[in-house]
Amino acid sequence: MSTYSTLLYTIANSILTITLNRPESYNALNEQMKKDLNDAFKEAEKNDTVRCIVLRGAGEKAFCSGQDLKEFSSGKRSLKESLEQSYNPLIRKIRMVEKPVIGMINGVAAGAGLSIALACDMRIMSDKAKLIEVFIRVGLVPDSGSHWFLPRLVGMARAFEYAATGRDVDAAEAERVGLVNNVVPLSELEQATMEIAEKLSQAPTRAIGLIKRTLNKAMASDLDSLLEYEAMMQDLASRTEDYKEGVRAFLEKREARFTGK
Repeated sequence: MSTYSTLLYTIANSILTITLNRPESYNALNEQMKKDLNDAFKEAEKNDTVRCIVLRGAGEKAFCSGQDLKEFSSGKRSLKESLEQSYNPLIRKIRMVEKPVIGMINGVAAGAGLSIALACDMRIMSDKAKLIEVFIRVGLVPDSGSHWFLPRLVGMARAFEYAATGRDVDAAEAERVGLVNNVVPLSELEQATMEIAEKLSQAPTRAIGLIKRTLNKAMASDLDSLLEYEAMMQDLASRTEDYKEGVRAFLEKREARFTGK
């Protein structure tokens, strides 16, 4: 079992739970946590026993409050350097790992913490949580992919509103506009998230990875190009053991037992 100084990393029933573990600072991202997160997703990608990833924050107050600004008060490292070396690789890892990633939004997700949540494949949110594109409050612009994710999720006008005003978005609004998949009471959040994770962890993992790969491709493709790409992905899916098992189960009128291979 892997150990990290700023994260909890646990695997059970093919589900990896990565917990941002700096509750005393609202799980703010310092340099060590960014390094740990990059390493954790790299390890998760290589671990064949992991078939679903849940990303959450420790405690009930915060998923992640964003960058720990104390680390930039000395001026020794530029924001550009931090993005290029830490945040951008992490966002790419979350999007490119061919396993489902669920963001369990247990509390506030702000700044880069919100960007990380938006990079997840699904988001389940507590009714007590809130989302904030907080950058404008300190005279900055959203980063870590927020400019890419927001307009695709909520449209250009609302993306501008959230980025330019930095106002709090409560759970009800987040669900209504499509920023999150589901909102549940805080007391039910872990159970609701793990029920979805359990279902995804028993699904055809390689097919889910190909779905994720194709959705990423679709964001910058015309229809003809995507149709060709879908055909290639379908060919890859048809060569998996899970496809063979799915067909057998259908013909035998039983539930399929997928292994992720």
